[in-house]
Amino acid sequence: MRFAISALLGVSAMLAPFASWAQSADVEATITDVSTAQLTISLDDGKVYQAPSEFNFEGLESGVKVLVFYTEVDGKRMINDLELIN
Repeated sequence: MRFAISALLGVSAMLAPFASWAQSADVEATITDVSTAQLTISLDDGKVYQAPSEFNFEGLESGVKVLVFYTEVDGKRMINDLELIN
């Protein structure tokens, strides 16, 4: 049991630096394209944002202004949350 705990702590210590690579941010922009097939939203900032598989695209279309909260992982911008702006 002690060995298993030591191994787990060792692995978590080795992987800790990788957690700093993921950076959370937000952007306020207008939607230019929505692809429900690829689960992506393109904004007028020129970037493409990847949505999770359970994402609800209802009400999202070109020209809608949004506030997107995302995390950048391996060069992809993964959507954490999205709010419509009136």
